[in-house]
Amino acid sequence: MGIFKRFQRQAPEVITIVSGLPRSGTSMMMKILEAGGMEIFTDHRRLADEDNPKGYYELEQVKALKDGDDSWIKDAPGKAVKVISSLLEYLPENYNYRIIFMRREIGEILASQRQMLIRRGGSSEGDDQEMAEMFQEHLKRVRVWLANRPNMDVLYVDYNALMAEPEPEIKAVAGFLGLNDHLGAMLSVPDKKLYRQKAA
Repeated sequence: MGIFKRFQRQAPEVITIVSGLPRSGTSMMMKILEAGGMEIFTDHRRLADEDNPKGYYELEQVKALKDGDDSWIKDAPGKAVKVISSLLEYLPENYNYRIIFMRREIGEILASQRQMLIRRGGSSEGDDQEMAEMFQEHLKRVRVWLANRPNMDVLYVDYNALMAEPEPEIKAVAGFLGLNDHLGAMLSVPDKKLYRQKAA
């Protein structure tokens, strides 16, 4: 019995992940969690700019997940870290995760991405219909994949609903993560002046 106890696998502390497509409101959600008292896992390398004036809240090492480098994950339990949806499948399976997945109108995401490209001197040309279909198919696959991960609890948050009426969505986040004592601070984060690409 003593030997069994010694080698019994201990459940790791939960890691909170904020995910979604790029430009879906993930940075804002990270700021909401910070206001809620969560420790944010970021390296502050990507500085605030015109596209994200309140910061990106990114960890550069996360991008290496696809290359098999998850060395940073050992420092993530108990913290919140941003991982875009295309990288979720590379998270190591020996951890438990609470995932806040941001959803936003695809047309707004495309408009926001296009504006970002223009500001950086890139081309804004492209087939929006084709990109929209690709994003929708990706999101469908990710949702099915997440539903079959026993180590991942997921809360889907509607960015458009949050910006229209923050309280219901943020209350759901606070309840999901146990942050109800900081609800007031969390509700102060959404800034409608930064909601610049709106669906028609």
